[in-house]
Amino acid sequence: MTDRQPAFILVRPQMGENIGAAARAMLNFGLSHMRLIDPRDGWPNPRAVAMASGAAGRVLDHAGVFQAVPEAIHDCAYVFATTARTRDLTKPVMTPERAMEHARALMASGQKVAVLFGPERAGLENDDLSRANALISVPVNPDFPSLNLAQAVLLCAYEWRRQGDDTPPEVLALAGTELATAIEIEKLGDHYEERLDAAGFFFPETKAEGMKLNLRNLWSRMPLTRADVQVLHGILRQILRRRPD
Repeated sequence: MTDRQPAFILVRPQMGENIGAAARAMLNFGLSHMRLIDPRDGWPNPRAVAMASGAAGRVLDHAGVFQAVPEAIHDCAYVFATTARTRDLTKPVMTPERAMEHARALMASGQKVAVLFGPERAGLENDDLSRANALISVPVNPDFPSLNLAQAVLLCAYEWRRQGDDTPPEVLALAGTELATAIEIEKLGDHYEERLDAAGFFFPETKAEGMKLNLRNLWSRMPLTRADVQVLHGILRQILRRRPD
């Protein structure tokens, strides 16, 4: 097993297309260690390869095939099992977020981890679940809790990736320009203040300072780019150029 990632184990998967889709979901988030237990239509499966579509095919190429759950998890110290129902088993039940956080901690300490995903029709059986250390339950609509196999794989793979990813939650796409500097925004404010003052905008005089302060605050509050500043200067110049005598 690759040291830095868990094994995703598909238990008795029924359709090759779902196996291929699961491989794609795994590779989307940097996972490549798949194990298969007794796939219904045999292995290898051309429909799985077709659905994996290109690069994700290598996940299938290296997938291990086993006859039963005990064989597939033989080298794992900790096993999660995905299920929509906790049934009558006394076990920790985690969201995908918490489970993948715990998985990362376990693997950081040198433990091997696996996640079991059940067959499409009815999910994992109690015998499968009994071999897991913890259950993963996705907080879905209770009136429609069923997830497609590849969807369940994608949710867990996404949480695995997210737990170790440092992508900021929000960035500003600048479309080839740069944010305006403080001096550029200062000059923009000067330009508007000067022209608005000449037009008699700051009236009455007792409120003029407060109005100017609000205008300065408006410019500083906006994430203006250099292109934005140039446009705003140009708008004001054009308005003044078109003023009737």
